[in-house]
Amino acid sequence: MSEPQTPTWPQGTECVAKYNFKGTTEQDLPFNKGDVLTIIVVTKDPNWYKAKNTAGREGTIPANYVQKREGVKQGGKLSLMPWFHGKITREQAESLLIPPEMGLYLVRESTNYPGDYTLCVSCDGKVEHYRIVYKEGQLSIDEEAFFENLMQLVEHYTKDADGLCTKLIKPKLEEGTVAAQDEFSRSGWALNRKELNIHQSIGKGEFGDVKVGDYRGTKVAVKCIKHDATAQAFIAEASVMTQLRHNNLVQLLGVIVEEKGSLFIVTEYMAKGSLVDYLRSRGRTVLGGDSLLKFSVDVCEAMEYLEANNFVHRDLAARNVLVSDDNIAKVSDFGLTKEASSNQDTAKLPIKWTSPEALREKKFSTKSDVWSYGILLWEIYSFGRVPYPRIPLKDVVPRVEKGYKMDAPDGCPEVVYEVMKQCWTLDPLVRPCFRVLREKLQHILAKELYL
Repeated sequence: MSEPQTPTWPQGTECVAKYNFKGTTEQDLPFNKGDVLTIIVVTKDPNWYKAKNTAGREGTIPANYVQKREGVKQGGKLSLMPWFHGKITREQAESLLIPPEMGLYLVRESTNYPGDYTLCVSCDGKVEHYRIVYKEGQLSIDEEAFFENLMQLVEHYTKDADGLCTKLIKPKLEEGTVAAQDEFSRSGWALNRKELNIHQSIGKGEFGDVKVGDYRGTKVAVKCIKHDATAQAFIAEASVMTQLRHNNLVQLLGVIVEEKGSLFIVTEYMAKGSLVDYLRSRGRTVLGGDSLLKFSVDVCEAMEYLEANNFVHRDLAARNVLVSDDNIAKVSDFGLTKEASSNQDTAKLPIKWTSPEALREKKFSTKSDVWSYGILLWEIYSFGRVPYPRIPLKDVVPRVEKGYKMDAPDGCPEVVYEVMKQCWTLDPLVRPCFRVLREKLQHILAKELYL
């Protein structure tokens, strides 16, 4: 049999180091395990590449010391708790733990005590069921050891039986699930917790905190999530981010899943915060027409990229666009972003930004993102005002469905207002696509038609 060929990676491919490499010549680029390297040139020798590190230093690297960074696959259901089976009965749990295997376990929702859970463990040929009581925000089996979440509890009993019939040895995975940590590691997105320093908080949300940190000397933003359900939702967001790469999208740097249940999502740091706060705090005395139009083009380019890759954002608004130190606008918050075919629960949608057909029929598409983009343009040109001023929230949808469109913000160029109105066409098929919008806005910028 012939030797397997070393894969050929094109220029721009991101790789993650599997081992340390000190380099043997001056031309080599030394690196440590976990470093992210970008291929610059494919050399004549397929075993070596010219690459650069995140600091911009260039040199040759051995191909067999690195792995290509891939988008995390969406096929299997990514789970932080693949041993959690949700609402199944005692009998179903027992049938899943056959054939008996010492320490084989799963967790289910309690059928007798709603809100509590049950740990089911195979032990000496039979299955033991331990009620996990939820009390004052904590979980406990024996009311002696208490845990913040199920992941912490399971982690504790894998190390020590601590009163159970056996310690937890082997998880019984729910069919179709993939352990999130394994998948992020396999595809090159798992970061080393020891190399992440977390500093002050820059934002709080219902899910946890956003903090400033540094990872290997690079300033980063860190979403710190500590609860089972929200962590599970953010795993889905992070997996979407692994598949997207564009200068006007906030870039994921990696993910850390701690054994005790904390999840850290590490992204590039955006020094000037959200676009809506940036606009409100500066106003028209600071920001000229060229700045507003440039932000509009930045966001449009990001959305054109999502459109080309068949992703629908579903939550496009100025609060979900961040501004970098060098005044580049980047789209963030991919929590609702899905491949174009999937469905969406409309209960959590921001009504003033969501298209009529998405609210009415749950029909999401790139064209519903175009509607939201029109609202975002209005936010930009009104310097961060809330859309539909002076209209009660309950009246917004009925009025919009009858053809109501907001007036142009004060000082908004007529050519830009025309673009907004095209985005707000009631028939989604008639709305322009993002490529056409970007071409129009770039034409307005180049010809200075906004003056």
